[in-house]
Amino acid sequence: MTSSLSLPSLNTTLLTFQPKTKPRIKLNVSFHKCCSSSEQQQPHSKKKTLTTENDKGVKPAGFLTKQGITHKAFAQFLRERHKAMKVLQDEIFNRFANIMELASGYELMGLQRNVQHRLDYMEWAPGARYCSLIGDFNGWSPTEDSAREGHFGHDDYGYWSIYLEDKLREGEKPDEYYFQQYNYVDDYDKGDSGITMEEIFKKMDEYWEPGEDRYINSRFEGPAKLYEKMFGPNGPETEEELGDIPDAETRYKAYKEKHKDDPPSNLPPCDVIDTGKVYDIFDVITDPAWKKKFRDKKPPFPYWLEMRKGRKAWLKKYIPAIPHGSKYRVYFNTPSGPLERVPAWATYVLPDVGGKQSCAVHWEPPPESAYKWRNLRPKVPTALRIYECHVGISGSEPKISSFNEFTLKVLPHVKQAGYNVIQLMGVIEHKDYFTVGYRVTNLFAVSSRYGTPDDFKHLVDEAHGLGLLVLLDLVHSYSAADEMVGLSLFDGSNDCYFHTGKRGVHKFWGTRMFKYGDIDVLQYLLSNLKWWVSEYQIDGYQFHSLSSMMYTHNGFASFTGDLDEYCNQYVDKDALIYLILANEMLHYLHPNIITIAEDATHYPGLCEPTSAGGLGFDYYVNLSISEMWLWFLENVPDNEWSMNKIVNTLVSSSQSGDKMLTFVENHNQSISGGRSFAEILFGEAKENSSDSIEVLRRGSSLHNMIKLITFSISGRAYLNFMGNEFGHPERVEFPMAGNNFSFSLANRHWDLLMDEGIHNCLFSFDKDMMVLDESQRIVSRGPPNVHHVNDANMVISYIRGPLLFIFNFHPVSSYENYSVGVDEAGEYQVFLNTDEIKYGGQGHLQREKYIRRTFSKRVDGLRNCVEVMLPSRSAQDVLAAAAAAAMPSGCLTLKISVENLYSFSCHQM
Repeated sequence: MTSSLSLPSLNTTLLTFQPKTKPRIKLNVSFHKCCSSSEQQQPHSKKKTLTTENDKGVKPAGFLTKQGITHKAFAQFLRERHKAMKVLQDEIFNRFANIMELASGYELMGLQRNVQHRLDYMEWAPGARYCSLIGDFNGWSPTEDSAREGHFGHDDYGYWSIYLEDKLREGEKPDEYYFQQYNYVDDYDKGDSGITMEEIFKKMDEYWEPGEDRYINSRFEGPAKLYEKMFGPNGPETEEELGDIPDAETRYKAYKEKHKDDPPSNLPPCDVIDTGKVYDIFDVITDPAWKKKFRDKKPPFPYWLEMRKGRKAWLKKYIPAIPHGSKYRVYFNTPSGPLERVPAWATYVLPDVGGKQSCAVHWEPPPESAYKWRNLRPKVPTALRIYECHVGISGSEPKISSFNEFTLKVLPHVKQAGYNVIQLMGVIEHKDYFTVGYRVTNLFAVSSRYGTPDDFKHLVDEAHGLGLLVLLDLVHSYSAADEMVGLSLFDGSNDCYFHTGKRGVHKFWGTRMFKYGDIDVLQYLLSNLKWWVSEYQIDGYQFHSLSSMMYTHNGFASFTGDLDEYCNQYVDKDALIYLILANEMLHYLHPNIITIAEDATHYPGLCEPTSAGGLGFDYYVNLSISEMWLWFLENVPDNEWSMNKIVNTLVSSSQSGDKMLTFVENHNQSISGGRSFAEILFGEAKENSSDSIEVLRRGSSLHNMIKLITFSISGRAYLNFMGNEFGHPERVEFPMAGNNFSFSLANRHWDLLMDEGIHNCLFSFDKDMMVLDESQRIVSRGPPNVHHVNDANMVISYIRGPLLFIFNFHPVSSYENYSVGVDEAGEYQVFLNTDEIKYGGQGHLQREKYIRRTFSKRVDGLRNCVEVMLPSRSAQDVLAAAAAAAMPSGCLTLKISVENLYSFSCHQM
């Protein structure tokens, strides 16, 4: 069973589909976001909402028949998932125009600057009955900036809204007009010319018709007149009194009947066009003279621009309601009592100096200080060479490194090493440093321990300038259980973001599990995905630990690959639908986005397109390869390694190899209580000790060979954890109580690259491996043709594209003239050889033997044969790096040989 199944088609129109019914206007006296349609749609309009062009002919389980798979339970599960997706779509469209609007919650939620000299704060806390914003700006008063249940500021969905007016400076008069706007970015614009509103209105006389400007002199008259027209002079004052609002057509007919005897108006005559379709009812100007008059008019844009004054004018008149850098929290009165929380949508969070509750920080630097982007996103390469890193441990000193230090020191190293992507873990705010960053508390905030939001923007921008893509290791599979800084029991009376009871808690980690079927939770998570891409120009995500979210047992169960395991009662259908929505939204937002699935259960269809019934990821992480190498190194003697097991693990799990991300080591080996491969291979061996020579020879040989065969045999992406490219000799251990909060193992020994020893040799090989892929595109090639696997000789040979690879894993036996089959006749040139001295080898293969000519002999089922010398691993020495031999001119195709692996380039005959 693999994760490469082609799954049936699901609806993929959630991103762009607009409801066909004409939106009904729903009076929302609590200032909640506008709805695109109401609950009062006619029955046939609901059907139209769910039916789209792409839905025609969709058969959710059709691929099973095409693939010859007859698994009724899984086919039925796919149909049910498809149906649940459409039901969710209908619910979403009752409140939002499309998925992109749903995913833009950060544009309204949290603390936002309004153009009308104020800040707007919105929070979701359905279980609270009182809400206020407290902080430095109001002396931490829970009554000054507040909203309470049953009044303006709280709506049916549990959203609270608070408006904070900028403070008027002494001696200044408030703006006379409620629609006065300010451009908070530009210091100088037409709005700073000193022209008064009266002069502007006078100039607008040439545009306004008599009567059209009657509401512009009062900020309340317009809304009041409109409200009175709809409901009369003594209209309802609460939502209960308001009751149900009739549909647009009924209201219009009632209005026409009521005003049929009114005297002639000086406003343009309008009428209604109704073709019989619900969405075709609209007002039009019917008088030809008025039509011509409006067509001839030129809107007074120059005058309207005068209405928006610049930042200079705003600062002269007002003091910001919340100055940049102010600390704040949200205060709730709940049935359980009062409590304070860090706002869920906070974009910057600082821990309290006394170690108490953290505070959000209002991040609104002035334009002259705000970060300005300089570099565009690089193009996505055909093959990803990913450098996984953790900013905090990226320095040599025993401390937490910063974004700026990482930008200055690590980014140039990544570029020099030949990688084209960095993947950052632990960037999103988390309370406890020892959790590596996986117990996230504030999903919209960069971790303050590394620097400011602008520091992180600088890091991403510099990476892009070096041609490096930037991915985030994202945790949407669970969240921190800390109630003081995270989302757990956020509103005090219920887990609005998480499941209640046992399902709401991870069975082994104690973290909280999101309620993916809730639209407001979907808005939070999807908006979070869009936020990092839009605000920080992130190029993609690795979705961490999907197994935790896709199953109610959190992935802690035995998996045999039977399809029953992917459709039983333990599968969380809501989580799967969320992942589909996430991938659709991200790929619509940014077509070149990269999404990677980390799933240990090989869920079917991870990387199949959502239109074919898959989850829509671009790559999936293959965890079994690294586990195999770790098992061999720690449990199996060298001479008992099974070549067939190695090949089967590397190849059999890559039937959709163009979607697989492979690695020898990621953070798991060196962070999650394990050891790096170099620590296992070298142990306490010292380079200046004669007793350690054999240990170092074996270690460098296996280190290089394991990386090369993993890198070259399958997959379209390769990952390496920071420091392992040069064989980092120590594990990673974050400061915690168990080690007396020591930083001694929470760093990287970059100084090892300053010496021309074993670590420099390993780095030279890793770098040349990246160069080889850059020039010959190994990783982007199709699947390999493994034509020679010999357990007795411990030799593996395969062809990938025009490249030939030969490995001799035998710890003792060397072969002078080992025959392997090749397709093309000609002269072959060794290009990469792990036995070279500069890679830590002994140089047994002399330069005069780097060229081999084929002869006609059928070997390994191929029509030609080449004989090569394969030294064993035991013949190695550790010397200073030697100069690399230049690649001969005239090489048309390239093959590779690595110490005990050969790669050759063929000169055409």
